[in-house]
Amino acid sequence: MNRYQKLASNTVTFAIGTFSSKFLVFLMLPLYTRTLSSAEYGEVDLVVQACNLMLPIATAGIMNAVIRFGLDKSVNKKGVFSFGLLTCLAGFSLLWLAKPLLMNIGFLAANIRYAYLFVFVAALHSLCSNFIRSQEYVKLYAFDGLLRTALTVVLNIIFLVELRMGVTGYVLGTVLSDTISMVVLFFAARLYRFFSLKSIDRDASVSMLKYALPLIPTTVSIWIINLSDRYILSYLIGNEATGLYAIAYKIPTIITIMAVIFMDAWQISSVKEYRQEDGAYFFSKVFSVYSALVFTVTSALITLAQPITRVLVSDSFYSAWQYMPILLLATVFSCFATFLSSIYMNEKKSGHVLMTTLVSAGINIVLNFALIPIFGIQGAGLSTLLSYLAMFLIRAIHSRSFIKMTLGVPWLIGNTVILLAQVAILFIGSQHWLFYELALTVFILGLHIKTLLAGVIKVVKP
Repeated sequence: MNRYQKLASNTVTFAIGTFSSKFLVFLMLPLYTRTLSSAEYGEVDLVVQACNLMLPIATAGIMNAVIRFGLDKSVNKKGVFSFGLLTCLAGFSLLWLAKPLLMNIGFLAANIRYAYLFVFVAALHSLCSNFIRSQEYVKLYAFDGLLRTALTVVLNIIFLVELRMGVTGYVLGTVLSDTISMVVLFFAARLYRFFSLKSIDRDASVSMLKYALPLIPTTVSIWIINLSDRYILSYLIGNEATGLYAIAYKIPTIITIMAVIFMDAWQISSVKEYRQEDGAYFFSKVFSVYSALVFTVTSALITLAQPITRVLVSDSFYSAWQYMPILLLATVFSCFATFLSSIYMNEKKSGHVLMTTLVSAGINIVLNFALIPIFGIQGAGLSTLLSYLAMFLIRAIHSRSFIKMTLGVPWLIGNTVILLAQVAILFIGSQHWLFYELALTVFILGLHIKTLLAGVIKVVKP
């Protein structure tokens, strides 16, 4: 099996589990938008995203180190898992001390117990799932995704439809599904074999912390880029606007799901191939196929934004479609910036990831306060787009000091112009908008079909 086939094989395996759990977001939208009001859905989104912000703080960012050092053949795997577990427990204990402060946050105060449960269970589940991924237990990782999907569906139906528990039911369903999934992973992979305090090596642990700690503000900064706009929207306009914006973000999440699936597999391949003589060539070829797929899918989703929204959500949320095109463009550059972060990961230069992300987060906050008062919800999307564009450009320039991969800049610019034309057509509201959108989608597919087929040939070629 060549390196392209290995990457494709891992991608498909990860897709089985990851796609099912992530795609659940769309399958459950009709349930969420019919059992929760836009204000309630906005509150749910604020609570869950606040928990996602607390997670890297509670774990000291150790999950990224668990993957990177778990893939390193020279590092004791028992030490990696054991130190990761101790770090999670210590970090959560410190987070618990902040409870009086968190109780002053309105939307968290009413759900503080479930919020802490959410963070604690999510941390342990993340440790287990990331460690088995570093050990290349890809089939078990995929099964975990399927299991969590089934559990979430059942628990959401029970708590939201049968028991009508609203926001609390949504959070509790997530907590229980993560708990069951974590227990299954722990025993299926026999992770208890990897817990040994004696195996914790001081030098390796220090190296893990040096790698992980800069990723805490990095993760927080990414959270700011993705989610601060929702809190600013809630403050300036209200929870209803936050609910509409959260729904608008669901369609771009399709592209994010693709990127997450690919990056799960790419982390394994990139570590193995980065130091090879033709590493730059391999990175360039993979990026060309990756970017072709991202551009093509984005074009199709811009075309289908209105029909998809009509099918998936209730009438009260339908207006969310108009915020999707800009967010889809933002997601394109988010995907590209994430790909380039793998270069820093292989160099173990997490500080560079931090600096580029901090700059982008700063741009995002400033633009949110500048644009939301002028453009409303649309201003939040524009802020996200411009901040991710800045992150991509900075990383594209800076990462060349480590590896001279080819990005195909004229090609990237041309594709971006086509997507901007599609967005403009939607906003103009021409009578024949669907014809023009379909024509541009077919055109962009034609531009990339050769690259995509070449990628397929590399995978199937013996």
